[in-house]
Amino acid sequence: MAKRGRPAHTDVLTPAEWRVVEGVRHGLTNPAIASLCGLSADAVKFHVSNALGKLGLRSRRELRQWSGVRADSAMATARPGTDPDGWSLGQVSRTARDLDAMADWFRDIVGLEEVMRFPNAVFFDCGGVRLYLSAGDAASNAILYFRVSDIAAETERLRTAGVTILSAPHRIHVHPDGREEWMAFFADPDGGSLGLMSVVAPNAGEGR
Repeated sequence: MAKRGRPAHTDVLTPAEWRVVEGVRHGLTNPAIASLCGLSADAVKFHVSNALGKLGLRSRRELRQWSGVRADSAMATARPGTDPDGWSLGQVSRTARDLDAMADWFRDIVGLEEVMRFPNAVFFDCGGVRLYLSAGDAASNAILYFRVSDIAAETERLRTAGVTILSAPHRIHVHPDGREEWMAFFADPDGGSLGLMSVVAPNAGEGR
């Protein structure tokens, strides 16, 4: 007789736990993760606690630096890449007190191409460099994001060189065509944050 209940997951975390963990690795608070994932604050705490237990980690800080990859991600089968051209500037972020008004202004008045819009973030293309707008104090410092082809390798290279890794590579978005957006964050000598970003195509590992 078949067992009742949900089928067993083949991955180390459940899909719901993965969504919460990616939010943690992106530096989001529990309320922000709850809003993004459509969960209650208690559910987010529950998933964080479960993930820590399954992974043998002791704290949220350790979870941010955990470099696991979900089994169904394009990153799981991606081929190790090389960066013959080195790093390039991929994204600049800034905040706006009225996010929607600022985003509409960049789109309708300035004429930038809007790439993605979410409740708390809007992205524009600026000739290959992406502008990331988020809600907040307009006086906040901008963050530079550098585009690399192998975000996992570059993060590990920085870690080996003694750089403080703030967030391990994590998936932040999946486009309709299956391409995945990945980011990681590390500290500069002044204690500020810098970002790495990479786009991973689906089936990138086929043919190995």
